[in-house]
Amino acid sequence: MVGIWDVKHMFESSIIIFLVIGALATTAIYYVNNSDDQQDMMMSTPVMTHNSYNNNVYDSLDGCDLFSGKWVHDKESYPLYKEVECPYIPGEFSCGKYGRTDFIYQQWRWQPHARFVLSSLSSRYLKQLGTTSSHLSYLSSRFNAKEVLERLRGKRVIFIGDSVNRNQWLSMVCMLQSVIPHGLKKMQKVANVLSLFTFKAFEYNVSIDFYWAPLLVESNADHPSNHKRNYRVINIQSIEKHAKNWVNADILVFNSYLWWMTPTIKIMYGSFADSKKHIMVSNHDGYQMVLEKWSDWLATHINHRRTQSYFMSMTATHRRGVDWGKQGNENCLNETHPIIKEYFWESMSDLKMMRILESSLDKLKARGVNVNLVNITQLTQYRKDAHPSIHRLFYSTLKAKQLSNPNGYADCTHWCLPGVPDTWNELLLAYILQRRK
Repeated sequence: MVGIWDVKHMFESSIIIFLVIGALATTAIYYVNNSDDQQDMMMSTPVMTHNSYNNNVYDSLDGCDLFSGKWVHDKESYPLYKEVECPYIPGEFSCGKYGRTDFIYQQWRWQPHARFVLSSLSSRYLKQLGTTSSHLSYLSSRFNAKEVLERLRGKRVIFIGDSVNRNQWLSMVCMLQSVIPHGLKKMQKVANVLSLFTFKAFEYNVSIDFYWAPLLVESNADHPSNHKRNYRVINIQSIEKHAKNWVNADILVFNSYLWWMTPTIKIMYGSFADSKKHIMVSNHDGYQMVLEKWSDWLATHINHRRTQSYFMSMTATHRRGVDWGKQGNENCLNETHPIIKEYFWESMSDLKMMRILESSLDKLKARGVNVNLVNITQLTQYRKDAHPSIHRLFYSTLKAKQLSNPNGYADCTHWCLPGVPDTWNELLLAYILQRRK
């Protein structure tokens, strides 16, 4: 009987083991296939590219991804300032002044999906800004302009790029200027430097500057106000004309995207006067060539022990309403609420440009130069409601035919102030101040 029981027991045990192994194998196959499916989905969904970035992008904040999240309505915390209280907002971004009467677009807080795994240092930093690890409330009215100015005391911050970077620069000025007494601050164009503008906070010896260089190197779009061009010409060998004005900065904040949205770029070699030596390239090839030139300059001319460098990623341009279910040629005009569909991606955003930038920053990292990518692309995708559209100053009189078609002249590229650029600056400051702890 004992022998029969042992055989029976062994047989039953074998069946159980077989079933367990089978279940484990099935589970493993499921997860492998599911992982493959998820990877395929990520490869086919442009917005997920932020998950493919190397870890160096988030090193300064302990690996936390601040850029995946959602917009939460928060009228108690936002806006961070009032339009009428910031005298530096130009007509292009003064949406309330030029007729916009709905202001809910100012009342949204960006809430990352992730929660901080705080080191003791970042915990102290966040506490100084009045935040906790369970709620990323540093993106709120707890923003402390005096604290930021004190931490930046004696420093020069310079935004370098196009009109969207100018949009962000003016946002930063508005966020900080309200706590500076009258007479201890000044906005001015720098004499003898065509493209340089500066805001001075004398009490703190802080300079917040903007330098117009939409293509980073010398181009036919270098005039800060007279730059409307239907074609692009750049001098690939000439970055020093602009860059000599950046070398003494403590914080560099670059962007360059919108001016590359033409099919081809004319690349000059030598002086602009020598029009014989040139080639025509695609916009993507031109972008890569310029980023290589910019990278070489940054690696050889900047003391990276002193200077922090950042690159703002591309922002959405909500020109095609069909992307979110509108009809015909409709766009951002009359939009009053964000898109709530997670990972929405509008068709005008060029993913290949993002990958070229990402690759360039990875190569710089390999050379020992860390330029943090501030990835604001996804969070801007949702904000079709936050553009000036027709509520802005136009510097030439609109004709009757234009007035009959508001969608045709609505600005869906730039952003109202207060508004979305304030969040970009909160994210940027999270990096800057973490490194200046």
